[in-house]
Amino acid sequence: MTALSVDRLVVRYGAVSALDGISLQVGRGEVLAVLGPSGSGKTTLLNAVAGFVPISGGEIRIDDMLVASGRRSLPIEQRGVGVVFQSYGLWPHMDALDTVAYPLRRQGMDKAEARARAAELLERVGLAGLEHRRPNLLSGGQQQRVGLARALARKPRLFLFDEPTANLDSGLRAGLQSQIRKQLERTEAAAVYVTHDPVEAFAVSDRIAAIRDAHLVQVATAKEIYAHPADAWIARLTGPCSLVDADVLDASTVRIGGAVVRDVILGGAAQPPRNDVSLAVRPEWIRLDAPGALPLDATVEAVAFAGAEVVCTLAGGGRSVVVHVPGSTDIRTGDRVSWGLTRACVLSPGTQPPVDDTASAHPVASPTEPAVPTARP
Repeated sequence: MTALSVDRLVVRYGAVSALDGISLQVGRGEVLAVLGPSGSGKTTLLNAVAGFVPISGGEIRIDDMLVASGRRSLPIEQRGVGVVFQSYGLWPHMDALDTVAYPLRRQGMDKAEARARAAELLERVGLAGLEHRRPNLLSGGQQQRVGLARALARKPRLFLFDEPTANLDSGLRAGLQSQIRKQLERTEAAAVYVTHDPVEAFAVSDRIAAIRDAHLVQVATAKEIYAHPADAWIARLTGPCSLVDADVLDASTVRIGGAVVRDVILGGAAQPPRNDVSLAVRPEWIRLDAPGALPLDATVEAVAFAGAEVVCTLAGGGRSVVVHVPGSTDIRTGDRVSWGLTRACVLSPGTQPPVDDTASAHPVASPTEPAVPTARP
């Protein structure tokens, strides 16, 4: 059964389309990460599914129940969703135990039973012993775990995560991502996970939906979208990537400049022969050797130490590429090297805008912010 079905969804703020004809489905037990830069429409999609913003067209169904259309909109409490907010959304006057027990009390459970169940949920998310702390005595990671436990208390059919780790440092972020994935597997509920971080999307999801300028661009598994991005924009969105102009000579041979590179695993829109294509090349798809040993020559333009690997920028033939060299290396800026490809993705034709997470193509704020519980229950 489909846990969530979004069909031709449109959300407008005045004359601006925040979502324009979005269609996607999420299966039972599946985690779909919605990935995109700020202003792309990803949070608006989550808010529309939750019931925080009205929709202008299309339909939303949860477990085959129509929850939103142009003529119908169920309130959030009737949609069977659990929301985990970026801003934690905890009541300052309630301790962790009562915060998690609150939705259980709303469902008719008596106080003692609700508090016992809340204690179990807090233990599940690693907060045993912190039940009676209010938010001001909890770290950011602990507050977000309380929010997760509160969402779990509802036993929702669908979880909605609004960049839940955005306010955490890298160590806490990885721990919470693991905890979220673990708890979702226990509930077997579906989830929509909004993020602008591709590493996070890869870590938590079964599939990724890339969204740009209110439109859905590609939906695929993490491995598929990384290895076979639909265009240059998605290639850059989903991780480090160099773009290289080339001719495709056959199913495993390309010509870059005047050099022929053989034994390349080609993916994407490769239909040889093809001239004047753009190749997406991930850093780990490039191999280096001494000058003249491989087809392409370059000068090392920059070297950056990154712990387990060294990031090198190569310049030559009017192009620049980035390669990750594992372990320690004696490569220095100014060295001459040769390089070749082990694989590449042939991108579909068309000019794509650069990834820019600091600006929005639609810089119009939603008139309805996500409904966070600020009033006393």
